[in-house]
Amino acid sequence: MLKVGDKLPAGSLQEFVEVEGNGCSLGPNTFDIDKATAGKKIAVFALPGAFTPTCSAKHVPGYMERADALKAAGVDEIWCVSVNDAFVMGAWGRDQKTAGKVRMMADGSAEFAKAAGLTLDLGARGMGLRSQRYSMLVVDGVVKTLNIEAPGKFEVSDAGTMLAQVKAQLG
Repeated sequence: MLKVGDKLPAGSLQEFVEVEGNGCSLGPNTFDIDKATAGKKIAVFALPGAFTPTCSAKHVPGYMERADALKAAGVDEIWCVSVNDAFVMGAWGRDQKTAGKVRMMADGSAEFAKAAGLTLDLGARGMGLRSQRYSMLVVDGVVKTLNIEAPGKFEVSDAGTMLAQVKAQLG
C-alpha cells in the first residue's frame, strides 16, 4: 500500500477536457502521472464513485469551497480521482462546476488504485472494484501526507484536513 515518502505509481489518468488548448484536445486526454506531477504540489483526493451521495454532497463541494485557500497555501493543482471513465468524470465535473478549480481525473480500469494498493471491493453493491476514499498531498510525485478513510467513513480526507496539512507542510 502507498505510504508517506513513496513516489506515486507510474501510470496514467484521464481527464475530459472541455476546451481545446494547451496541447490538449477536446474530450478524454491521457496524462502520464510522472509528468503531470513533476515539479508540482498537488492535493489529491480519491473517492469510490462519481455522483454518489457522500462524494457529491460533501467531498467534492468541500474541495471546491477551499480551492482558493489551498492554492493560496501553495497547492498548484487539486485532483479528484475516481474509478470512473473520463466521460463520467467530465459530466460530474460539469454538474459540480469544478472547471478551473478541481481536475476530475479518471482511473477507469482502477489501474492507479490497484498500483497504489488503495482499492475497495464494492461488488456486493453492484459497483465492482473501486478506489478507497482518501486524500494526499503530493510534492514532485512524492506522497507527503496520506489520509485513508475506513470503509463507509468520511472523517480524514476532507478539504479542511488537507488545508491544515498543506499549511503545515508548505507553510
